[in-house]
Amino acid sequence: MTTQRVTVVEKILNANDQLAAQNKARLDAAGIFSINIMASPGAGKTSVILNTIKALMPDIRLGVIEGDTAPVTIDADKVTAAGMPAVQINTGGDCHLDAAMIKDALNQLPLESLDIIIIENVGNLVCPAAWDLGTHANVLIASIPEGDDKPYKYPNIYRGLDVLILNKMDLLPYINFNTDYFKQGVEMLNPGLITFPVSCKTGEGLSAWADWLKSHLKRKG
Repeated sequence: MTTQRVTVVEKILNANDQLAAQNKARLDAAGIFSINIMASPGAGKTSVILNTIKALMPDIRLGVIEGDTAPVTIDADKVTAAGMPAVQINTGGDCHLDAAMIKDALNQLPLESLDIIIIENVGNLVCPAAWDLGTHANVLIASIPEGDDKPYKYPNIYRGLDVLILNKMDLLPYINFNTDYFKQGVEMLNPGLITFPVSCKTGEGLSAWADWLKSHLKRKG
């Protein structure tokens, strides 16, 4: 049973990886830079996305794909209210997005007029780490209130990252969060990982994060 289960999982992941490669090729052809944002619930994914939109408007057009386990459009509605197109994916209870869901969502976005697509994955520090979506970068948003031990408890998601955003820096004076201990855990798993300490409340670090995104824009045509 164990061997059979492993084989089935491997086949599913292989099929997902093939679709992910197709997604990336499609995004490349459209001249779009894409990121997969992962985080635990409450880390501030939507707040960071909304502030990113604000920092890049009006010169850069973003599309957002919102993943959720329930049929709610709260986050997608916030994005469209900010002036950018959004697609909501209801995973039906699944703890992560997959490449097939992203393929369908891309069909609902105006790719020809977008520069960046941000995917907000389901709030979870375990499942999303294993599923390639076809994006160009994997981004994790950690936050001060979550505690400084997350790299030690959830190593897999930190290993596969291209960028780490440490959110809610404005709370650092009020919460027992050892930044050196946190950074040590990150460095062990992902040496030299690009990290942006930010605060959506004060604006700290958001311009540096926006500049990083701008530096990865692809040339249209």
